[in-house]
Amino acid sequence: MGTRVLKLKEKETISRKEEKKEIEEIKVKKKKEKEIKVERPVVRLIDTDIDGTLPIRRAIWKIKGVSFSYGNAVCKVFKEVTGIDREFLIGNLNDEQIQILEDIIRNPQKYNIPSWLYNRRKDIYDGKDYHIVGDDVKIKMQFDIKREIELGTYRGWRHKLGQPVRGQRTRSHFRRGQTVGVIRSKEARAQQSKK
Repeated sequence: MGTRVLKLKEKETISRKEEKKEIEEIKVKKKKEKEIKVERPVVRLIDTDIDGTLPIRRAIWKIKGVSFSYGNAVCKVFKEVTGIDREFLIGNLNDEQIQILEDIIRNPQKYNIPSWLYNRRKDIYDGKDYHIVGDDVKIKMQFDIKREIELGTYRGWRHKLGQPVRGQRTRSHFRRGQTVGVIRSKEARAQQSKK
């Protein structure tokens, strides 16, 4: 009975080794299938380098100012204009199609994308709805912060002092500067006051 059990265990180890080899072969096959042929490995779109192996819907999220919902709206309009699905790889688009995609992202009013998806609605200066992308987002934000500071608003003061602007508590976080630690004992306080 003991030899029978040993033979069964040997068969199990052999079959496990064979299974591992088969799994490794399957993984190698999947890797070969995954090696996607793309015309352009990197696509330049609105001052952003984008990996060409990404589908259009995921690739445009890499652009500053394009969120999930706005990206979906852009993909929908892009499909209506060109007939290309949002799962199509961005590296396989030609120059003309990339320019159409960039135009849709930059000028959503022209393609009837609803204004509630824009990231700059009812602008302070002229009251119009805009969608800004790329480096313009950073520049506009800096101008807004500078304006708040010049006006002397509460938000401006918080920006100026480097404190949280949106009402967060500061007891446990946002601790920067000279006083970092908490001294508990009277002796330690006395030593610090002598220094």
